[in-house]
Amino acid sequence: MPIKPLVVLGKNIPKGKKTALYLDIAKLHTGTRIDIPVIIQRGKTDGPVLLLIAGIHGDEVNGVEIVRQIIRNKYNVPDAGTIICIPVVNVFGFLSQDRKFPDGKDMNRMFPGSKNGSLASRFAYAIMNDIIPHVDYVIDYHTGGDERFNYAQVRLETVDVETLELAKVFGTKFIINSVNRSKSLRQSTTKLGKKVLLFEGGKSLNLDRVVTQGAIEGTMRVIQHLGMKNFDEEDTVNRESVSLLVSSSQWIRAGKSGMYRSFTKLGTEVFKGQILGSISDPFGGREKMVKATNDGYIICQNHTPIVNQGDALFHITKETEVID
Repeated sequence: MPIKPLVVLGKNIPKGKKTALYLDIAKLHTGTRIDIPVIIQRGKTDGPVLLLIAGIHGDEVNGVEIVRQIIRNKYNVPDAGTIICIPVVNVFGFLSQDRKFPDGKDMNRMFPGSKNGSLASRFAYAIMNDIIPHVDYVIDYHTGGDERFNYAQVRLETVDVETLELAKVFGTKFIINSVNRSKSLRQSTTKLGKKVLLFEGGKSLNLDRVVTQGAIEGTMRVIQHLGMKNFDEEDTVNRESVSLLVSSSQWIRAGKSGMYRSFTKLGTEVFKGQILGSISDPFGGREKMVKATNDGYIICQNHTPIVNQGDALFHITKETEVID
């Protein structure tokens, strides 16, 4: 049986080849075009189409690094099916090291976008209309915002059995049952029947080798699970020994403003009343302890040294269960 044709951005994608395309959506003030590289590797036989996408938030560089290394090491070259890589979507934010677009919009709150809308909305529209119709599966790479460092985790709505199975294969310690955010890529893509994993790990403007390597290995396991490429000769077994399904969580916030320090390692189990950190004034006077409000695991931690009253400090799980 002949391989099915695949046409992306008006170009036929040949089997067994690499094709580099560009989303031409906008220009800088100087008139310089902003081209979004779309790197497509197609196998020699039919199979699923997997999209690896990062940099929707311009300052989340760890996601960009994950996709970059996957391309660099040729893990995106399938034997069957097609892998589409978009390492940087928000090129504007990547250049300025900013989360948002120049119009002040968060692109991940603009999907499915509009052809004639704001700049971020136009980018969302292009992704939804030029790329998403061709794919079956999506892994969307993110980090914690600002100084909030996320322990490596995968987010999804666990009512979808196939997506939950993919999350287990990916192999992070924490699998978060998370409702799709309104107007996010995940929500809009899921509505079209695509299977989406949202990976979170690390923090903005920071490259973390442990987070990066874990996400790369998780992606390789998903690729192999989908029958696209065999990585038996690669070392992809370094996965968390147990996955915990998190069904609810809450933030512990700063009760006072001041200098903040953490005493707790990210990802560890803590217990109600345990001292997690402290907040003090800078003059050697008062010091207030930050305590756990319930038993759980720390899945995100603020790394900023100075906090204001009400700032999020620790994201702690409330309901978890071990899954196979």
